[in-house]
Amino acid sequence: MMTSAEKAGTNAAMQTPPVVSPQDWEAARQQLLVKEKAHTRARDALAAERRRMPWMEVTKTYAFEGPGGKVSLVDLFQGRRQLIVYRAFFEPGVFGWPDHACRGCSMVADQVAHVSHLNARDTTLVFASRAPQADIARLKQRMGWTMPWVTVTDSFDADFGVDEWHGTNVFYRDGDRVFRTYFIKSRGDEQMGGTWNYLDITPLGRQEVWEDSPKGYPQTPTYKWWNWHDSYAEGAAPDKKWVEISDAGEKAFREEAAEGRD
Repeated sequence: MMTSAEKAGTNAAMQTPPVVSPQDWEAARQQLLVKEKAHTRARDALAAERRRMPWMEVTKTYAFEGPGGKVSLVDLFQGRRQLIVYRAFFEPGVFGWPDHACRGCSMVADQVAHVSHLNARDTTLVFASRAPQADIARLKQRMGWTMPWVTVTDSFDADFGVDEWHGTNVFYRDGDRVFRTYFIKSRGDEQMGGTWNYLDITPLGRQEVWEDSPKGYPQTPTYKWWNWHDSYAEGAAPDKKWVEISDAGEKAFREEAAEGRD
């Protein structure tokens, strides 16, 4: 435990920013906000470009082990059009085995938002490792993870660039045809976990009307599809009260943006 003198010495060594008045602090925040908004717009533009990337058809057959037995790549979609597969390292030879998965992969798993929000956008998230299902079930229970998690049994990891390092592959299903649409790894994976970041790497995106997407892509009114994670119902119309609230919030946001106050 550090003494007061040691703490004082540590603080003294830090070259902290100046302490200013509330007015100067707000001025500095507004100056930085200009760059932050430019970053947001650039991120949206990058996601729009990502939705226009060419697709690669997956013609090879792959088999996984799930809680109920053998499943195919098509099965992993669970009937949805989009599939995100994160390759997590949990297997003999990985540091932490058999009690834990890789520390980095475990941090990614800890950050995963409730998957019902992805499901509501026709998207399934699956983790994949080489550990047997019994070990995966034990790990999920210990760590409180609930996302689907399958066992890789063939060359899927090598074929999709995740045999030696973690990574996230994105696929689109058209009937029984499957296409690889995107891949991200290394530091690109560190931002994964949130619903928006996941949707932004999918070919259909967030599917809201404000997005710049190719013609004919599915889009619904902004905010209206949002729901509590235990209240999504397939085909249900947006709640009328939520429509009123979100409309009012969006109107206020647009007015602030027009006046430069956001």
